[in-house]
Amino acid sequence: MISGAPGPFEPTLEIANAPIASTRRKVVGIVRQQYNDMDMRRLVVWTAVYLCLAGAVFAQPLPGRIDPQRTPTLSPHFEPEYAYDVPIDAERWARVTPGLHVGFGITDAIYFRSEVPAVADDARALDAGAWRGERLNAVLLVWSAAALEQVRVEASDLTDTNGHKLGDVGLQLVRYVLSNYPAGARNATCDAGSAEAWLLPDRLEPYDRFDLPARTVRPVWLSLDIPATAAPGRYEGTLRVTAGNDSATLRLKIAVQHAVVPPPHDWVFRLDLWQNPWVIAWYYHVAPWSDEHKLLLKQHLKLYADAGGKYITTYAVHSPWQDNSYMIEGGMIEWIKEKTGSWRFDYRIFDEYVALAMAAGIDKAITIYTPLPWASRFRYLDEPSGNYVQENWAPQSDMFRRVWHVFLDDLRRHLQQKGWLDKTYLGINENELSSTLTTIKVIKEHSPTWRITYAGDWHAELDGLLDDYSFVHGKEPTMDVVKARAAKGFSSTYYVCCTPPMPNTFVFSPPAEGRWLGWYAMAYGYDGFLRWAYDAWPADPVRDARHVLWPAGDTFLLYPGAQSSIRFEKLREGIVDFEKIRLARERAAQSSDPEVKRLLADLNQHLDRIATEREFKEEQVRDILQRATRTLTMLSDRLFH
Repeated sequence: MISGAPGPFEPTLEIANAPIASTRRKVVGIVRQQYNDMDMRRLVVWTAVYLCLAGAVFAQPLPGRIDPQRTPTLSPHFEPEYAYDVPIDAERWARVTPGLHVGFGITDAIYFRSEVPAVADDARALDAGAWRGERLNAVLLVWSAAALEQVRVEASDLTDTNGHKLGDVGLQLVRYVLSNYPAGARNATCDAGSAEAWLLPDRLEPYDRFDLPARTVRPVWLSLDIPATAAPGRYEGTLRVTAGNDSATLRLKIAVQHAVVPPPHDWVFRLDLWQNPWVIAWYYHVAPWSDEHKLLLKQHLKLYADAGGKYITTYAVHSPWQDNSYMIEGGMIEWIKEKTGSWRFDYRIFDEYVALAMAAGIDKAITIYTPLPWASRFRYLDEPSGNYVQENWAPQSDMFRRVWHVFLDDLRRHLQQKGWLDKTYLGINENELSSTLTTIKVIKEHSPTWRITYAGDWHAELDGLLDDYSFVHGKEPTMDVVKARAAKGFSSTYYVCCTPPMPNTFVFSPPAEGRWLGWYAMAYGYDGFLRWAYDAWPADPVRDARHVLWPAGDTFLLYPGAQSSIRFEKLREGIVDFEKIRLARERAAQSSDPEVKRLLADLNQHLDRIATEREFKEEQVRDILQRATRTLTMLSDRLFH
């Protein structure tokens, strides 16, 4: 303890131990009290020295500091959408009359959150038709210049004149997500990046009610699954929208045709959406392959099965695509190198996932990726050390041939025991031709009965070697080649990925392009469609669909919570159209009705145009699909009664 009174220019213990801000205030007080003192200069010097020393201590860099430019921006509450968009035509909102506005839009269009929709306020009637067993989609738009609270949408029963009820109208909120391209962009590339952002509608979310901020639009997605047993005829009902004292009523008129769409499991269309089960565990913070994980996967796979999914995606090797996914695909078959140098293989995860997918109704094909991983990189567990080892086994190497023949021996035995061999394909993806040919040779040397699928450019050299060939759109063979493959019993599909820019299923793609994909498969003679990926989510998929590398939405069609998307529903519509055309053609082949023949010729003309379309102007795509759909509807009415 310091005893005695302090000198006039010495800091007291109280000042020395006080916080810096308090110390500064006390020093200033001393300066004022002793301003006229003869030793004022000594006080000024002491004050300056003290403050400089204190400032130096506090200015020193502290460990753990994050670069301010990379510090995440905090929000006081969770934001379901990054609603930072601004209208480009704000003056239109000034002309919107006060109160609640509602109207039906079209599912083939994009409606922006901050722009007055190009929909008449009196567009309050929906008149649509569908087959029994079909899903009918529609979109309702709600907008207002002033904020509205607790907006509710209620659907009445849909009934015919005999009192038959058609089923419940499903209602889902359309949420907006971030995209790295604007709506309708035609210049997307495979190295898109994420420097810019646009807010676009896509995610479908269950809801009870919603608030509507001033000068905004909220789409509501309507879906009606028409029972296969429904009585044909016209059904009517209403939608009632309320917000406080405001209300509006809209009319629904649904014409149910006699024809029946089979259940999705029985669709012929071969849909192959690649799955990544690990992303589900990562997103929900559950242990991979735990009971919690499997329960989530069961819910997650239901939508794929309900869209007619046929292929189960499995992985014989760890991270086959050279770590390109945000959450990499892990191996489902553990490769273990024993002390003796011999190999054994653990199929536990593979078996569990295949069984889970089959239980969901996805049971037509199993694809095992891949004998040819990118960069020829393979991982195995070294049993003596307990460490994972990564090695590169080029397909031309003796190591590749030797180890893969050991694995194929074991895999064949295992698949035969499970009864899965006849539906299994060994999958190769987008590799150079020489490596692909060498890999196929190694596989066929082991056994010519192995079935192989390949996704990539068309190569005539591969044609007779592949049981299943998926061509990237725009780099396809002729329609005659596709037809010849079908005559040999080979299946052919096509795919889109980060290329081409259109048609595609990006978040910014015109929704009609999703439906177009099914029509194109029918027009070109394909058996189906492939897409990477079903669920390769980026960091924050619920709100931000952008990926570090690729166009927004390229890596997934389904959102967490097994929530569908506009893109997924439009893709499904096109698949259903494929099935309807197939069934109509089969029935028409047995008809001698001249009107049937005329309508079928009209439909084939529409399909010919679709097969050769390359411009993909949005309005043109919509017009072609609308005309073709009307023809298919008239043909269906004539054929099925």
